[in-house]
Order: sequence, then C-alpha cells, then structure tokens
Amino acid sequence: MTYIIGMVSQKGGVGKSTLARMMAREFVSGGMTAKIADLDTQQQTCTNWAGRRAESGVKPELQVQSFASVKTALEDAARFDALILDGKPNASDQTLEIAQAAALVVIPSGQTIDDLHPGVVLAHSLRKKGIAPEKIAFAMFKTTGSDRENQAARQYLVDAGYTVLDGDVPVSTAYGSASDIGKAITETSFRTLNSRAATLAQSVIDKMAELQERQVA
Repeated sequence: MTYIIGMVSQKGGVGKSTLARMMAREFVSGGMTAKIADLDTQQQTCTNWAGRRAESGVKPELQVQSFASVKTALEDAARFDALILDGKPNASDQTLEIAQAAALVVIPSGQTIDDLHPGVVLAHSLRKKGIAPEKIAFAMFKTTGSDRENQAARQYLVDAGYTVLDGDVPVSTAYGSASDIGKAITETSFRTLNSRAATLAQSVIDKMAELQERQVA
C-alpha cells in the first residue's frame, strides 16, 4: 500500500515544500521508495530544488516530477512506497483534490496568528467539504526559541480541533543554506537542527502509519 501524503497551505512561505522535501529524503533514507509530485507548475519549488540536489551530487537521489493535475500524479502512485503531493500555495480546487486523495493532509504553520488563522480556516474548509478531521495534522515551522509561544500556538490548533505533530522547525539560516545546495532540512551541518526536523518527520510517519492501520481494521 502506498503512503499518500498531501502538503497544503492557505498561503505561501510557511514551509509546505520544505516539508515535502524532508519527507521524501527521510522515506528514501529509511529504505523506502518515494516521489514528490510537484503540483505548483508555476513555481516548481521542489522540481528546481531537485535539480540543485543533482548538480551538487547530494545522496540519496530523490525523485521529483512536476504534474499539471492531481489525477495524473496519482497514476504513478503504485510504483512507490510513498507519494508526496506538494500543492499550490493557496486554497483551491486542487487543494481539495489533494486532501481527497491523501491518507494524511499536513498543513505547516508558523506561531503567529497571521499563520495560524489561515491554516485553521483551510482545515475547517476541508472538513466542510468532507475531509475527516483525523486526516488533518499541523506541522510547526519557523518557531522561535520561546517555549511559551510554541505551546500557545500548539494549543490554538488543538482548541480548533486538530492534531499537532511532534517536533518543529525553528527559524535558522542553516536550513536555507542547506536548501540552496539541494539538501533537506535533516541534512544541515548542525546535528541539533537535523534532530529537530527528524522528530517532525518521524511524527508524520507515525501519524501516517496510525491512519493506515485504522483503514485496514
């Protein structure tokens, strides 16, 4: 059975494509086959990143392909253990298609209300259109060093009725530097930063496995 994960957001710049790239790297490093379906044909953030990764000779090699539609991307799903659908950075008909196809929908968010509120609006919109709330999970990105702020942001999402994944990705230029040469955020030069990102990646995998077990049961 193929793990299909949808990465969606209400706005750009919150970490959606960064999360997609991290998950592809972690799946492949764990011995699975994985592919990112880059559905943002205008920006092609993941596709361009994969090109930088190949040019830099970063291993393991990761498969990324641009697709114009979710339907076309799904035709490739059976060939991989995991298919990661990286959607456009705004709520659209495509966002709903991704949510319908995916076993898990991940919405990245920062700590401020400017990020949290749009994410919750998107999640509520998906629920109104028939997406089960247990399929939706939030990932904390661009966090500060304040435990109080982090806990307040998490509580905001929990109060809204959603799962918040363990781990977080703090603000750090090291993550950007890694991306510039085609590395994922678990491949920086700093063990602590890699560990924090890896905790989030493992939480995504655990949540995915939990949902798949429910389906089988």
